[in-house]
Amino acid sequence: MTAILVPTAEHDFTLDRPFRLASGQVLDQLTQRYAIYGRLNSERDNAILVCHALSGSARVAEWWPQMFGPGKCFDTRRHCVIGINVIGSCNGSTGPASLDPSTGKPYAGEFPLLNMTDLVRAQSELLTALGVKRLHAVVGGSIGGMQALQWAVDFPDRVDRCVAVGASPLSATGLAFNHLQRQAIRNDPLWCNGDYSPRQQPVAGLALARALAVCTYKSRELFDDRFSRRPDRSGEDPNASLSARYDVAGYLDYQGESFTGRFDANSYLVLSKAMDTFDLGRGYASESVALRRIKARAWLVGISSDWLFPPSDILALTRRMQIVGVRATYRELRSAHGHDGFLADAESLSHLIAPALEPESCLSDRALVAVG
Repeated sequence: MTAILVPTAEHDFTLDRPFRLASGQVLDQLTQRYAIYGRLNSERDNAILVCHALSGSARVAEWWPQMFGPGKCFDTRRHCVIGINVIGSCNGSTGPASLDPSTGKPYAGEFPLLNMTDLVRAQSELLTALGVKRLHAVVGGSIGGMQALQWAVDFPDRVDRCVAVGASPLSATGLAFNHLQRQAIRNDPLWCNGDYSPRQQPVAGLALARALAVCTYKSRELFDDRFSRRPDRSGEDPNASLSARYDVAGYLDYQGESFTGRFDANSYLVLSKAMDTFDLGRGYASESVALRRIKARAWLVGISSDWLFPPSDILALTRRMQIVGVRATYRELRSAHGHDGFLADAESLSHLIAPALEPESCLSDRALVAVG
């Protein structure tokens, strides 16, 4: 079992001025929770920003422990790893459960819509305050990978390397599943248009949303191998009655129920919508114009069994980058875990992307533009 590394430092950063969102709405007070592993060097050029997925936190080593250690991607003897909890979340940064200074009450369902640009601009404010002008790399999976790509576009002079795993604009199928997850929450009678008590969350709706999400995170191969058509662990005969369950149902129910104790329903709505609207061309004349801004070396990783973010979509984005002159590399993680492969097979992922974090002199020009 991998030991969990404790952060070198963990703090809250509050911006000293209102923060204007891309929508035009304003957060009068913006606070972000961040955690640091290792230390900045004297040149302040060894920082790696790690962006978390939807339900993650600033404590990167808690959800990606296999990536840390000597000779691995995040070697704190060489790197200063920084995790920042995204705005809109419920793990320390300003989100729907935070107090709105103008009302003295939680934002709740009135929390403004966010897009990926809002998330990375907020992070840039924090890093500037820490004295980090340039990142050795920005790394992330899923919505974290979306942030990494957005960083490369929006702040080309601050990013040397961009590593995005299992991330591209969502397909219509992905948008459909996100819509159903949000509807599950909104249809819970306890949701109350987002104005629910912290002690009386719409847990049934949130649990169903999470169970639906887990279906998109896993592969058919994994489900068939792990559960097949076996009855659930109670040993009931699935043909005995309509109330009997299969093992996969018990697994999904457990995933949903365990999630409700650590996440907020309104945050789920806000962040899943931010995933929907991810589009690198947003705010620019076109996607091509946006991609031409990238100066970082980009590594895009597809996951072989991922049907939420198919490898073909990520390979296509890599090629669009290469067409406009971005030094982009595509690699594929072989995993039966579907989209969750970037977490479940993190040991393999660490070996796969470690070269992306090395000095450019260690890689051939051909490797920098490789596809496949």
